[in-house]
Amino acid sequence: MAYPEAEMRAAYARLVETRDRIERGELGWDALGEFFTEDAVFIDPAWGRIEGRPAILRFLVDSMLGLDDWTFPHQWTVVDGVRVVSCWMNRLPGSRPDGSFYEARGVSILDYAGNGRFSREEDLLNMVHVFELMKESAWKPTGPLKLPPAEPRR
Repeated sequence: MAYPEAEMRAAYARLVETRDRIERGELGWDALGEFFTEDAVFIDPAWGRIEGRPAILRFLVDSMLGLDDWTFPHQWTVVDGVRVVSCWMNRLPGSRPDGSFYEARGVSILDYAGNGRFSREEDLLNMVHVFELMKESAWKPTGPLKLPPAEPRR
């Protein structure tokens, strides 16, 4: 089914606005649940394949534990068919002596399902780069971390 590009962009803009509020501490990560269908699928490079909105909500909360000082600035968005493709940064706190950020690019591919919701999201990023940034910046978690499964479902 085709949807108006403006509707798809507006839905994704609301998702990014909600994520920004989460970063400011105004909401919990589970607030993103309103943007997914009940049967949605989320694919994360570290956590694997998560199916269904309740499982996605648990994943969002668990995967962000201890990362309260990270931000995810939006860079750009493209709409093609029912897909929204977005680029964003994994930005760790602080900066290098030259003023540049400790950050790694990420890309999300989302399938729009209408009514402001997405039925699928796949996040792509170089986890080796993220771990290198954590080491380089001497980043420490803000609290307990919950590690991804040793053998995530792909």
